[in-house]
Amino acid sequence: MLDIAGTWLTAEDRQLLRQPQVGGLILFARNIESPRQVRELSMAVRAVRPDVLLAVDQEGGRVQRLRQGFVRLPAMAAIAGKPNAEQLAEHCGWLMATEVLAVGLDLSFAPVLDLDFQRSKVVGSRSFNGDPQFATLLAGAFIRGMQAAGMAATGKHFPGHGWAEADSHVAIPVDERSLEQIRAADLLPFKLLSKQLAAVMPAHVIYPQVDALPAGFSRRWLQDILRGELQFDGVIFSDDLSMAGAHVVGDAASRIEAALSAGCDMGLVCNDRGAAELALSALQRLRVAAPSGLQRMRGQAVASTDYRQQPRWLTAVGALRAAQLID
Repeated sequence: MLDIAGTWLTAEDRQLLRQPQVGGLILFARNIESPRQVRELSMAVRAVRPDVLLAVDQEGGRVQRLRQGFVRLPAMAAIAGKPNAEQLAEHCGWLMATEVLAVGLDLSFAPVLDLDFQRSKVVGSRSFNGDPQFATLLAGAFIRGMQAAGMAATGKHFPGHGWAEADSHVAIPVDERSLEQIRAADLLPFKLLSKQLAAVMPAHVIYPQVDALPAGFSRRWLQDILRGELQFDGVIFSDDLSMAGAHVVGDAASRIEAALSAGCDMGLVCNDRGAAELALSALQRLRVAAPSGLQRMRGQAVASTDYRQQPRWLTAVGALRAAQLID
């Protein structure tokens, strides 16, 4: 999965999208002007590659790429203190998924299942809560809303980024806790929601008491624990392999090979076209075929553009306004 620079496809973008090893495109804020423009961009991509997955990070709070013409969802931490938090989380999941699907995209990489230990600035308010049971309750409700709208859920960042203080975008975070400590807290949302999650995204965090490699490159984490212990049978997306936390295994070709070898089904290479092309060349050389199961991430419904007139929309927006979570 790669990205593009602008709000429309260039000839170079089209050429890249035609490569069979490209299975997805992720949009960032720079690619987005309005709902209509995103719909047109989605249609242009589909005209080149009808089967490609179209993704975005639309969690709410500060991680929300679709803004102009979209509901400004609250950070998930803001929901926890409300008396009807579970219902509000479900409303947020449904609203988010409905708006993303309505502009022709398939999925948002959500929800965040990291716990807030008041340590990680990069997680912080993106987390539902620091209590694993309560976080699971709210994330489960958010997922129900997503699924009701027709979107598959992606839990991130396995096995949990909440304890490691460093930001994996710019550094290599380390979580020094034992596997038993992680099992007792961070792993619980992933374990309890494993059957509701269609996909999981591992963290670029090293847990040295478990493996010397970051989780996204670790067969111990992805095969033994996620697939084996948690019995997860969905899709595994790598986090962005251009992030600093992924650089421990070498250049982009080495990173994509390491991620797929560890058990990832799709590697993301973003914000670095040279790295994306290098990763693509590696996949072409290795003759990697698309794994079965990726199509389960396709949006299951395309919301009509008049979704704001639907009773469920009016109910959801009204509830979030009454809770003072949106304007």
